[in-house]
Amino acid sequence: MHFFPLYLQGLLCILGFMSILWLISVIIGNVSIVDPFWGLGFAGTGWFYFLRVQTGSSRALLLLVLLTIWGIRLSGYLAWRNRGRGEDFRYREFRRKYGERRYWWISFFQTFLLQGVLMWLISAPLLAVPYFSQAGPPGWLDGVALFLWIAGFLFEAGGDLQLARFKADERHRGRVLQTGFWKYTRHPNYFGDAAIWWAYGLFAAAAGSLPPLASSLLMTLLLLRVSGVALLEKTLRETKPAYREYAARTSAFIPWFPRRAGGAKGRDGT
Repeated sequence: MHFFPLYLQGLLCILGFMSILWLISVIIGNVSIVDPFWGLGFAGTGWFYFLRVQTGSSRALLLLVLLTIWGIRLSGYLAWRNRGRGEDFRYREFRRKYGERRYWWISFFQTFLLQGVLMWLISAPLLAVPYFSQAGPPGWLDGVALFLWIAGFLFEAGGDLQLARFKADERHRGRVLQTGFWKYTRHPNYFGDAAIWWAYGLFAAAAGSLPPLASSLLMTLLLLRVSGVALLEKTLRETKPAYREYAARTSAFIPWFPRRAGGAKGRDGT
């Protein structure tokens, strides 16, 4: 089967998956359940593509393993982080805006359908790798992609772990984490996520397909401009005065050594 019909099949599977999640959200009255399934949705899509193509490529198998590790880790962390917290404030605000009687169906298009379409567009490398890969040993570009994935995973998982430990200490309430990965970038988890998806794009390029790199770019733009860095930066600057000093000397996204801001010296854990 040609690439695009398989890609469309992936869209149908994703929309079916998101529709089931939406029905569950209507029953329990909580749209936030969509967030923990972001990683598992990609992992499931990757498995679907892999089984449909039925390739024997070592590159495709490696991608599937890495994708599964990433998806389970991300979804598990988000489920743990959101436990007992109820519906996210973003969705509560939408409920107030549209009203309970209308939001049940508006949430399908605004949240579940939108995220499903984005997941499908971003999933292009997950199909390109098994579809275009030929039998044979990995090349140098695969090595670059693997290195980038490992670095991204360390920043994403490590950043999440450090932040969780920081927030668990009551002495840090109202303060800003500035150590570990957070010393070199204000958003190590988002940077790590972007790096991982550029790794998937490079695996596709190593297989001989360059267009899926656009999916890596789309994921990066979403993290930077839509649901990630931009939204969180606005909130943190408004709620934590110490964040402005931290932001003045710390890279916003790409890790780099901290710079001096007005002669101020950084204090660990402030």
